[in-house]
Amino acid sequence: MEDDFYDNGSTLFPDTTTDEVFTGPWVLTPISEQHLIVTSVFLGLFILAAIIGNVFVIAAVVLEKSLHNVANYLILSLAVADLMVAVLVMPISVVTEISTVWFLHSEICDMYVSFDVLCCTASILHLVAIAMDRYWAVTSIDYIRNRSAQRIILMIVLVWTVALCISIPPLFGWKDPNDDPDITGQCIISQDLGYTVFSTACAFYLPMAFMIAIYIRIWQVTRSIIRKDKFGKNKKEKKKQKKEKSMKTEYSIVSDCNGCQSNKSNGKKTENGNAPDDEHSSTTNSDEARSAMLDTSNGAAQSKHFQRQREKIEMRRERKAARTLAIITGAFLICWLPFFIVALIGPFIADKVEIPLIIRSIILWLGYVNSLLNPVIYTIFSPEFRMAFSKILFGKYAKKKRPR
Repeated sequence: MEDDFYDNGSTLFPDTTTDEVFTGPWVLTPISEQHLIVTSVFLGLFILAAIIGNVFVIAAVVLEKSLHNVANYLILSLAVADLMVAVLVMPISVVTEISTVWFLHSEICDMYVSFDVLCCTASILHLVAIAMDRYWAVTSIDYIRNRSAQRIILMIVLVWTVALCISIPPLFGWKDPNDDPDITGQCIISQDLGYTVFSTACAFYLPMAFMIAIYIRIWQVTRSIIRKDKFGKNKKEKKKQKKEKSMKTEYSIVSDCNGCQSNKSNGKKTENGNAPDDEHSSTTNSDEARSAMLDTSNGAAQSKHFQRQREKIEMRRERKAARTLAIITGAFLICWLPFFIVALIGPFIADKVEIPLIIRSIILWLGYVNSLLNPVIYTIFSPEFRMAFSKILFGKYAKKKRPR
C-alpha cells in the first residue's frame, strides 16, 4: 500500500527529479526549477493585480466625496472580500501549486480552507446583494430616496454571516477523517458528501439561480421603461404632427378664400382702374399663410430628424443595459461554474474517475479571477469611480492634503 502511494506520487509528476524527501507518511518530490519560477512569477503578478484593483476601489470610496453614498457600501464590502481572497487565500494556493504535497501543518490547512470558503462565498453573495439593490432601485422610485444605511449594513452583515455558516462546519467535524493532510499529503476542502451538497448549493447554485433571475427581471423592467419613454415621446410627436396637419388645412382654406376674393375684386375695379383695398389685404394674408406653412414644413423635417436621433439613443441605452448585465452575469458564470461543477461531482466520482491536478488548478484559479474582475466590472461603468481612480493615479488627493 505504501509503495503504491509513492508510485502514484511519481507518475503524477513526470517532470520531477528522482530525489525524494520523506516528510511523514508521504513523499515530497521536488518540482522542476523552471516550473517553480514560471508559476511563482505568473501567479505572483496575478495576486498583485488583484490586490491593487481592490485597494483602488476601497481608496476611491473612502477618499472621493461623490462616492460617499449608501449604495457604494456594498461595493466597498465586496472589495474587502476580494482583497481578503487575494491576501489570505491566493498566496497559500501558490504554495500548493509549486509543491507536490502539503508540507505545512494541518492547522494551517484548516485555516486556509476556512478562509478560502469564507472569502469566496462572501464575494459571491455580495454579487447577489448588489443585484437585489439594483433591482429595488429600478422597480421602485421611492427606494432610491429612502435607501437607508441600516438596510445596506444589514445586507452586508447577512452576507458575511451566511458565508461564515458555510465555512465553519468542517472545523467542528463535518468532514471525512481521511481528508487529513497528514494522511493524504494534500490540503483540500471537506469531501464529505453531505457537506459537499450543502456548501456548493448555498455558496453557488442557489445564489447563481437567484442572481440570474434578478438580472433577467432588471433587464425586462429597464427595457419596458425605455420603450415606455419612447411610446410617450411618439405620442407627443403624433400630437405635434396633428397640429401641423391642421395648420396646413387651415392654410389651404385661407388660400382658397383669398383666391375667391381676388377673383371678385378683379371683376369690381374702382373708377381709377385699381382693385379695392381688399386685394392688398388678401395678398398679405396669403403671404403670411405661405410663410407659416414653410415654417411648419421645416419644423416637421427637424422633428423627424430629432425623432430618429432619439430612437438611436434609446437603442443604445437598451443595448448598453443588456451588455452590462450580460458582462456581469457572464463573468460570474465563466469564473465560478467550472469550479463548482467539479466541487459537486468530485466526491461522488472519486472512486471511479480521477480529475487531473492540472484541471483542478486551472478551475481553481479561474474562480479567483472573479476577485480580480469584480473591481473592474462594478466600477468601470461609473464616471465617479473613473474620476476617483484618475485622481489616485495622479496623486491629486495627496496634493489637496499638503499644507500651502
